Amino acid sequence: MKPNDVTLTPYGRAVQALRGAFIRAGFFSAAINLLMLTGPLYMLQIYDRVLASGSVSTLTGLFLIVLVLYAFMGVYEFIRSRVLSRAAFRFDEMTGELAFLQVLENGGQRSKSASSLRDLEVVRSFLSGPAIRGLFDLPWIPIFLVAVFIIHPWLGYLTLAGAAVVVVLAVINQWTSRKPLAQAMQLDGAERAFVNQSLRSTEAIKALGMRAAVTKRWRAAHEGAVAQSQMGGDRSDGFSASARVFRLLLQSMLLTAGAYLALQQQISAGMIVGASILAGRALAPIDQVIGQWRGIGRASEAHKRLSEVFDEAPAHKPKVALPKPTGAIRLKNVTKLVPANGQRVRARILDQVSFALEPGDVLGIIGNSAAGKSSLAKTLVGVWRPDFGEVRLDGATLDQWDPDDLGQHIGYLPQHVEMLPGTIAENISRFDDQAKEKDIFEAARHAGVHEMILGFPDGYATRVGHEGQPLSGGQAQRIGLARAMFKLPRLVVLDEPDAHLDSYGDQTVIEAISLLREAGSTVVVTAHRPNVLLQSNKVLILNKGKVAKFGPRDEIVNMAMQSVPSEPIPFESRRAG
Repeated sequence: MKPNDVTLTPYGRAVQALRGAFIRAGFFSAAINLLMLTGPLYMLQIYDRVLASGSVSTLTGLFLIVLVLYAFMGVYEFIRSRVLSRAAFRFDEMTGELAFLQVLENGGQRSKSASSLRDLEVVRSFLSGPAIRGLFDLPWIPIFLVAVFIIHPWLGYLTLAGAAVVVVLAVINQWTSRKPLAQAMQLDGAERAFVNQSLRSTEAIKALGMRAAVTKRWRAAHEGAVAQSQMGGDRSDGFSASARVFRLLLQSMLLTAGAYLALQQQISAGMIVGASILAGRALAPIDQVIGQWRGIGRASEAHKRLSEVFDEAPAHKPKVALPKPTGAIRLKNVTKLVPANGQRVRARILDQVSFALEPGDVLGIIGNSAAGKSSLAKTLVGVWRPDFGEVRLDGATLDQWDPDDLGQHIGYLPQHVEMLPGTIAENISRFDDQAKEKDIFEAARHAGVHEMILGFPDGYATRVGHEGQPLSGGQAQRIGLARAMFKLPRLVVLDEPDAHLDSYGDQTVIEAISLLREAGSTVVVTAHRPNVLLQSNKVLILNKGKVAKFGPRDEIVNMAMQSVPSEPIPFESRRAG
């Protein structure tokens, strides 16, 4: 890596790596454009030499030369296309995984990050498409203008004026269509997000009679995106058509001027046709760029967004492999704000949360809805980074760990469990290729799902997720519990593990928490049912993101029971006790 590469983001280094391919493509573009003179020169020789001399041998020799030159041009065109397509492939190799990691890192919370993969596809298509070849041909326009000037200055000035008109059309096209195209891409991303969210909620949409309303909402979002795209496309198409018609008109004007000069005996008949072909070739790259302007605009906006996403990403810090943690966790003044979304004042989801747990502790977190329980669970396992304060595992902040290494020591059961496309065994083992079957079976037994899994058509090899075996909410949650308990991690966070379970499932969760505590793991459980919290030795009560009470379970429960009626115990199902 060069010294100046240190300050570049991974995306910046990928863009910089394209420089070599662009230089090679520029070299072949020069050769291609020089060989483009073959047609006009051949035309001049036909009219001025062959027809005048009537020599068949001269015609044959010229044709053979033209055949060889066009063969070279075809080879160079193929090589240039191959260079650019390979560059697009390498660019995707360098940035694809990083873009996907950015999507996972931000959890789809930021629209720019969520559309990174789509933006990468747009940029990759541009790098291997016809638009960029037109851009590579633009610098060689002067070659054809000089050739026209050599034929006659009048024709050169006429071609130059025509090129200026086309360039002005291109600039106006860019200025008028850029904003609509940018808005179209933004609205298109919002529409895709709405569609993805709707797909995850299809059952509720059908059952609650929401199809017409949701379709209406999608239609509004879709029509907004299409309208902006159509607006930008209409303007681009209008300028493209104008440039194309003007180019045809210019060729007729050149033929007219050439015929007049030929009548004045200033140029030959062959020069008339040659000048027309040269002028057309001079304007062809501009015409091609204008015709591809919509794609160029989309690629430009995609490149801009990708640059912003990678620029805003935290700088990569060198990681040192830390010892296996014991599970001691400490939070100091942890504060989490809602995403900005253009708001000046951001509300606090978590506010100055501080507490400490030792290995073997079981913490029960209780609180009313929207108290911040799930947010705290996500912060504990590193899904969310605190905006202020710090979370330390065995004395090290979570960002000192490599995320994948840290994940090996953490078990996490989110409130809403979804299985990734794959087998049940792969989901339990977290898609670890080196996972041992013994560890998978043990995790399933600890979660009480071994017999349930064997009841599926293919047992542990049963495919779940997209187009796989459908799972009930309880089944998915119990398999998710097995995934969280895989290899008995040192820190286990269970976010409402009893939400979809029956009494047997409740008992399974209680036994799993007991097993983890005996194994020395630190367990954090958010729950509404008091029976799950019976395994805890510490309790934390959250109220509007703040720690209302924290301490030994019996002490906190007694304090809560003695509280005034206006401050109800935050067990939503306290009636069960």
